[in-house]
Amino acid sequence: MSDVTRNVLLALGITVVTVGTIAYSVSYLNRTRIDTLDQMQAQLSVEALSLETQFSLLESAPCDETVDSTNPTITSFTSSMDDLGRKLSYTQDQLGADNPQVQQLERQYSLLEIRDYLLTKKIATACHTKTVTVLYFYSNTGTCAACDQAGNALSYLHNTFPALRVYSFDYHLDLGALQTLISLTKASSTLPSFVINGVPSSGFTTLADLESRFPPGALATTSATSTAK
Repeated sequence: MSDVTRNVLLALGITVVTVGTIAYSVSYLNRTRIDTLDQMQAQLSVEALSLETQFSLLESAPCDETVDSTNPTITSFTSSMDDLGRKLSYTQDQLGADNPQVQQLERQYSLLEIRDYLLTKKIATACHTKTVTVLYFYSNTGTCAACDQAGNALSYLHNTFPALRVYSFDYHLDLGALQTLISLTKASSTLPSFVINGVPSSGFTTLADLESRFPPGALATTSATSTAK
């Protein structure tokens, strides 16, 4: 065998091994990615069912059991909502917001948020409590330059005023209930968009500007908790 032939075969062998290694690595990463998503989806499904059950229990609870933000049941419920939101955000970061399974999880979480929002309003009316709610609409399409800043501002307000109740939604999510909520609250399509205690507004410039949209004294007297993602 000539040196030229030997070198050609050697190069071919190296190429085959390299391609095989790359193919195996890609296959392994894809399997790991799928396994991770399946595990996350299963976990979120169980937690979503748990939250649904808690919704039913809270709907039938008397006022003195639902309006107290220090109540262990309420605290556990809102913590579960927050935790579920963080897991969903992590899944979106890892797998991409356009992943079909991630979008399905987001629909599921959005439905829970809408139900919690309606329950909060129902309790406020029945138990004569003062609550401050914020519906926050953002976009995952990359067309909303100020959405990250707006989200950070709401996170700051949530940390500063933990009684503030914030609900975050992807404006373009394919979900009938969400589109109905947008229509009924007259939320603006100019993103970021907010509905603060029923009053719609849009755009974000500064934290001070956002705070000015709240009713006077509202941030100091909130009596509910937050479910911000």
